[in-house]
Amino acid sequence: LQTDGYAAYNQYKSKKDVVHLACWAHARRYFEQALDQDKVRAKYAMSIIQNLYAIEREIEGIDPSKKKELRLEKSLPLINKLGKFISEENKKVLPKSLIGKAFTYSINLWDSLQAYLYNGELRIDNNLVENSIRPNALGRKNYLFAGSHEAAQRTAIFYTFFGTCKYHGVNPQKWLET
Repeated sequence: LQTDGYAAYNQYKSKKDVVHLACWAHARRYFEQALDQDKVRAKYAMSIIQNLYAIEREIEGIDPSKKKELRLEKSLPLINKLGKFISEENKKVLPKSLIGKAFTYSINLWDSLQAYLYNGELRIDNNLVENSIRPNALGRKNYLFAGSHEAAQRTAIFYTFFGTCKYHGVNPQKWLET
């Protein structure tokens, strides 16, 4: 189960049959937000995270067992370096500062941020899923006041239809025309 740091997901961390993965993209966003207040620390953390993503691009498409091996060889030392940096620097910053919040977010999810290393089939982030559901989330917000309950139901049907077409690589317009 790959999530952001929302506290409701903590219940899954203790379940034996669930591997909880945190998302490096979410962790990176906290450091990005801290750039204006603490450029040096934020840029350092972001550069290490950027290197983790570079490794992921390099090993994309490789057999999962080899991917795991390469992650442990290349990414784990970077994660350990970042962990040491966060641990040392966290003592020097105000907890409510933006960099303090970035450090706390990462510390709270540290084990889950590393979990992707140990299985080559897992991803470093959940961006693919978030990008695929974004249109539905935006539509849900945009059509909150669809005019009537029936109109909202019809809109939901169309979203389901278009989402299914997209998932299966079907052009919905051509499908409707046949």
